Amino acid sequence: MHRVFLEMDGNLLRRQLFHCNPVQTSDNVNRTEACRKFTMAATVVYRTHPFFLAYEYNTHSTTDLTLVTQCSADRISLLDELCKRWRGTISIAVYLTDAELQYFLDFIHNSDTLRRRRNIAYHIVYKEGEYYPVNYLRNIAISRVSTPYIFQVDVDFLPQVDLYENLQLYMMKLNLTEVDKTALIVAAFETQRYRFTFPTNKDELLKYLNYGILYTFRYHVWTRGHAATNYNLWKVAVDPYEVTWEPDFEPYIVVSKSTPLYDQRFIGFGWNKVSYITHLTALGYKYVVLPNVFIIHRPHGPSADIGKFRTDPLYRRCLKRLKDEFIDELITNYGTAAISRIKKMTKA
Repeated sequence: MHRVFLEMDGNLLRRQLFHCNPVQTSDNVNRTEACRKFTMAATVVYRTHPFFLAYEYNTHSTTDLTLVTQCSADRISLLDELCKRWRGTISIAVYLTDAELQYFLDFIHNSDTLRRRRNIAYHIVYKEGEYYPVNYLRNIAISRVSTPYIFQVDVDFLPQVDLYENLQLYMMKLNLTEVDKTALIVAAFETQRYRFTFPTNKDELLKYLNYGILYTFRYHVWTRGHAATNYNLWKVAVDPYEVTWEPDFEPYIVVSKSTPLYDQRFIGFGWNKVSYITHLTALGYKYVVLPNVFIIHRPHGPSADIGKFRTDPLYRRCLKRLKDEFIDELITNYGTAAISRIKKMTKA
């Protein structure tokens, strides 16, 4: 009987059969439009259980920062190694069905690292619909942060072991304050190897680049996403350096937790992080690349939403329309020459 209840779908309790109050969606949607399925998915109000497990925060430093991330059931196994390498606070939104929740709890209990940690805030978001609500999950994780700053990264990355401490040192060196419109960029790399020795410092990482063990992130499929980081300069830099925003830029950054949240209309694959960085650019943020810190992406199978993007022309058309609407909204809200430049460079 216990197993029967574990495998039940809690979303059934929200159906009209049980006479629940109707859930109000955030937008009015034209139900006859071609993109109805895509648009409606962005208005779902998900069952959310913040701070699902015990959580404690006792640091209270003016430069403290939380690693914020999100994942689905098929990425839970990546949490263990990530958390080993980040000693600071972590806020993670986990997207699960009711049945998968027990698997998640078993994984935490069986991990020597995770079951002892009390500075990891787990926020459970229950699965509904076919699209992965990536920006909703990011916002859930960000909005529950206790520290003045956040480091935004995807769960399939590994940070260098001392990244938490080094980021705080850079924040002090740069005299960063919570009101500064500054985003600190952590250079991203990737490997195609499932087993490799993680570089302990920048010198080792540069050797791995020369040997073909590591590559700059997405160099072979989406160069535009990180080209503005200027990896050639990063390789020789000893001091932080400022870079200029370019279209489709989507770096992994440290910012104040008061920074605006992600646009939740972007679901599944495509432009979910680019829209966020473009918004920060419209607000006048500057981007500073840190020279001696890095993260490395781990290989894994493609997500279902990437498959939809690659194979469904309607999905791509709907995403393009949403992208154009988003840029037009920026024009309306921040109608300056800078925004006009963003529109000209981005709506291509």
